[in-house]
Amino acid sequence: MTDMASLMEDRAKPGTPKDPRKPVNWDSPDIARRIKKRYGADRRFKMYGLVAILMALAALLTLGTSIVSKGYTAFFHTYVELEIFFDPAEIDPDRTNDPAVIGRANFDGLIKQNLRNHFPDVTGRSELRQLYDVISGGASYDLRTRVMENPSLIGETRKVWLISGDDFDMLNKGFIDAGGEEASRRLSDAQVGWFQRLVADGAVEKQFHKRFFTGGDSREPELAGIWGAAVGSFYTLIITLLLSFPIGVAAAVYLEEFAPRNRFTYLVEVNINNLAAVPSIVFGLLGLEVYLNLMHLPRSAPLVGGLTLALMTLPTIIIASRAAIKAVPPSIRQAALGLGASKVQTVTHHVLPLAMPGILTGTIIGMAQALGETAPLLMIGMVAFIVDVPGGVTDPATVLPVQIYLWADSPERAFVEKTSAAIMVLLGFLILMNGFAVYLRKKFERKW
Repeated sequence: MTDMASLMEDRAKPGTPKDPRKPVNWDSPDIARRIKKRYGADRRFKMYGLVAILMALAALLTLGTSIVSKGYTAFFHTYVELEIFFDPAEIDPDRTNDPAVIGRANFDGLIKQNLRNHFPDVTGRSELRQLYDVISGGASYDLRTRVMENPSLIGETRKVWLISGDDFDMLNKGFIDAGGEEASRRLSDAQVGWFQRLVADGAVEKQFHKRFFTGGDSREPELAGIWGAAVGSFYTLIITLLLSFPIGVAAAVYLEEFAPRNRFTYLVEVNINNLAAVPSIVFGLLGLEVYLNLMHLPRSAPLVGGLTLALMTLPTIIIASRAAIKAVPPSIRQAALGLGASKVQTVTHHVLPLAMPGILTGTIIGMAQALGETAPLLMIGMVAFIVDVPGGVTDPATVLPVQIYLWADSPERAFVEKTSAAIMVLLGFLILMNGFAVYLRKKFERKW
């Protein structure tokens, strides 16, 4: 009793610590002030996060708007309608329908003759050269292809839509000011006048530019397409996938399930994590030295590009695969081993199937990263000007990012829209690949 009285007396003294068991007065002004301060901090934190998201969305919207506004016009091109007489004397004088004879015919002369007939007042040599620029130099190849597919056109007169030159396409799209000073544009006043006469005659219209999706690269903007680069990217990614996926998954399985826990294993794991952060151009230098200088593989080929990108993609696939394998509960392994399965059977029959969604997700993300790489491919020579569409992994080729890089360095205004349109196509592929990865993760994800 004496001790209890002494304790109560000490608590009554000023400066004595409060009893923690004493009830808190939640209605006191001090507690209300603290709660208000805490709620204010929460609101400010949420506001900062919302502002950050809005800033990111604004930057993304600005970038997307810039690309789309400059690139969507590349999906359409200006065509001019001309009434072409397929003169037998020029195309097939002996009427043999021999493709070799038709292929050597002067179809460019037929186009020029029609332009001279349409503008009889143009007689000077320099003026005629300017007049011929209205139609692209590739239009003659289109005529040749049309006649070789249908020789019955020989001797007939047909109205044909022919692709225009890039400067006249820019004029028709409004990127060249027809009313400006002649010295400030690539077209002369005479060329603008001739084109306006064609517009007035109803012989000019914009059509879907399928050549952009079906053609290879070209020095002429109106003839340049992305198909060659797309095929090169496909072959390169196939080689990358065939090498990096099995090697990456096998390495992840060994490190996670079979490797002993010692210094060597730890050193390997640290180096794999470090390789994931190495600049991609370093892998390009490695590919240049090993595949080209030592192994003498063909330069600028998808085979070398795939081998180089496989080195760059391996760390990403290994890290993602290890994370997916580690996410499988130990109870799965213990149950399989308890029923008599070997370690290999446990991994192949139970662990890998359950981890496969995560492994595939990491692989697709790695392939998307490889699809957008440029620097390592520049080091192995895939920056070359390639006109033909590659027919195999050893043929000279380029890829979409490198094609964009080449077009961005071209001075013509028409290549600006080509560059933006190619970026739109590349972003479309990347969005599809990442969307597919998200779909796989959501569809096959297991909740433990």
